[in-house]
Formats: sequence, C-alpha cells, structure tokens
Amino acid sequence: MRGCSRVTEPRVDTVRLQHLARAYREAATLMAAIELGLFTRVSAGNDTERALASALGLTPTNTERLVSACVGLGLLERRGERVGNAPDVERYLVEGRPGYAGAWMLFTKPDWHEWGRLAEHLRRTGPPVVLGKYAEGFGVAEARTYHEATYAIGLGAGRRFARHVPLAHRRRLLDLGGGSGAYCIAACQANPHLTAVVLDLPPVVEVAREFIASHGLAARITAQAGDFTRDPLPRDADVVIMASNLPQYSREIIQGVVGRAFEALLPGGEMHVIGEMLDAERRGPADPALWGLAEAIHGSTGIAHSVTECVDYLERAGFRDVVAREFVPGVLVRVTGAKGAPQKGPEP
Repeated sequence: MRGCSRVTEPRVDTVRLQHLARAYREAATLMAAIELGLFTRVSAGNDTERALASALGLTPTNTERLVSACVGLGLLERRGERVGNAPDVERYLVEGRPGYAGAWMLFTKPDWHEWGRLAEHLRRTGPPVVLGKYAEGFGVAEARTYHEATYAIGLGAGRRFARHVPLAHRRRLLDLGGGSGAYCIAACQANPHLTAVVLDLPPVVEVAREFIASHGLAARITAQAGDFTRDPLPRDADVVIMASNLPQYSREIIQGVVGRAFEALLPGGEMHVIGEMLDAERRGPADPALWGLAEAIHGSTGIAHSVTECVDYLERAGFRDVVAREFVPGVLVRVTGAKGAPQKGPEP
C-alpha cells in the first residue's frame, strides 16, 4: 500500500550467544601466550613467526596458530611479515617491565575446571562457608602465590588511592583484608608521617610482612593476624579501608564489618569501601556480577553488591556524608563515609 512504511524489527540471531559460549577460548589464548612468554619475546625483537617458533620452542604450525589468534584478539598487531604487541600488552605483559601484570592475568586460572562444573556448584544446598576458598588448606605457600599475583595490580590501585584521597592530616590507616599491604605501602610512601596496619589471616600476614619489608617500611606498617569479619578491630586508626574483597561476603557480613569499623574508628575518621559493585539498578556491569558468581564455586556467602547497597551499609552504621565515586573506571567504585564532622574539605 502506497504511503505506508513497515517498521522492520531488528533481526535476532545467535552471534552474541555463540561468542559467549566460546569466550573461554579467548581467555585460554591470552593465558597460554603469557605462560609461553610470547609477548616478552616479541618485545625483545622476535617479531616474525619464524623467529618466534625458535624462541618459544614451538613448531612453525603451532606458532602460526598462536600468532594468528593473538592478532585476531587484538593482542598482537600484524605489520606485514612482522608482529608487534598492542600498547596495553607492551606495557603490562612484558616480563621485567614495571607494572608487569602477567601473574594477575593468570590469577583465576586455578578455578578453570571448577567453572566448567558451575551448574553443579549452583545446585549445592549445603551451608556456606564465611571464608570460602580461604577456609581450609590455605597456608603460607598458597597466600604467597595468591598475593604475588595480586600485588602489582594492588600497588597500582593503592597509588591511585593515595593520589585521590587527602591523607596529609591523617595519622594511622587500617586495611581490612589488606593482603600484600599494597594500599598501606602506597599510602605510607606518599605520606611520610603516616603509619598503617594490615589486618588479615595468619598465613597472609606472613607474606604481607615480606612485601612491607621489601619497601623498607616495617617500622611504619605492621601486619596483624585476624579475621576482620569477627575479630576485634584496632581502635587507633583514623582511616579504614576495605578494598577488593567485597564480593566474597554476604550483605549481613559486610554490614557487620562496616558497623564494627565505625565503632573502632577515631572520631572524625573515615572509611573507604572499594570494590566491584553493580550499578544502582543492578543491571550490570558484568565484572562484579561474575565475581559474585565465582563465590558459588568456593561455597562462600559472597554475592555481588550494588553501589546503593554499599552506600546504605555505611549510612546504617552511622557514617555521614556518604558518597560513591568511580575509582578505577569500569572496574572499581569507592564509597566513602565520615565518622562525625569531616576534618577536611571536599576531595578534588
């Protein structure tokens, strides 16, 4: 019929679903390239498939397969017969460079097979374990492996925290579940008057002391053994941080921790909850949702928390002037509250 136009509905196909179903191949390609040292060899000048086959000890066919896959994923850039690392790969995945993050990229690989059994884990009906993967069999060796992987990325986040949060008027920082001590190390390096304490599990504390000593900060940063979900908290801090362990715990546990942190803080102190958070409508992003889902594998109480919930945890505990700020764009959010009247002006 003339004068009429038909509205065509967008075509629905399986492309997105197929991509998701095979996304494990992309992760496996990145991890294998890191483990083989591909990006380090490319950076060192082995920038043809022939040179890489020799440097990596792979057959020409397998070298071609790996290089083609990495080019397709944007990890390598092809320049005729030569290849080069993508900018982020060159910065973070070349061994020996400052900020090398290869260990962090392999951090979740030990859970690889268990993700393949996710449906079984989700059907589990037994009681959850508060500490999840850290409850049994988590000793000093496991803690060292764990925090050697998280240290580089944690130190970068700690330096960001020290840049974003004025600490010149603060005296003592308490990091709940502080792991390697990266936040405390960065904060004390930037503020020579500051002292700090890392509160974490006994095996982790041993490893934290090694990282702290490597920076010459043992006189200013102490590592104290304890479970911050239930043990008494030190009462001499005017700044409390809880960073990157949010999805490991239930709403009730987080509320309890925040409440006890409020009681332990000195008057005028502040708390910073930093972590992967869903948006206010709980529509995403995917990363915090998947960190929460990972807790099904470990049998913990953990879930994905929203920004709104995190603000509410602090307000219910008695914190004032609670505000949420983007911390690492697209990755982490920082929710901050003050105990009593703030002692400083607004953050930049």
